[in-house]
Amino acid sequence: MRITQGFTFEAAHFLPNVPKTHRCRRMHGHSYRVDLALEGPVDPVTGFVVDFFDVEQAFGPLLAQLDHHCLNEIEGLENPTAELIAAWIWARMKPLLPTLAAVRVYETPMSFADYTGAA
Repeated sequence: MRITQGFTFEAAHFLPNVPKTHRCRRMHGHSYRVDLALEGPVDPVTGFVVDFFDVEQAFGPLLAQLDHHCLNEIEGLENPTAELIAAWIWARMKPLLPTLAAVRVYETPMSFADYTGAA
């Protein structure tokens, strides 16, 4: 079974490694959405794969670190593309949520990156 819990945050960023003429080189903001997908068997007693409240508690501190901040100023996110944000979240959440199967980061409602722990 796979479950997914979504979170949103607001943040500013710029992409320092794109050409100077690229519009994302300038500081701008997004209303990000993060989906954490977890896989495993359904517990016969609780009926859960993982309690959504446990997912929220695990992700809460990381969410607070991201929300209403400039992502470039966060260690490890100096080049905060959707792809690199997803991998950054994975690296911090996988030890806390061992059944984590995928991290999806929406930069816009139509643009997102999926990370499953693969390189």
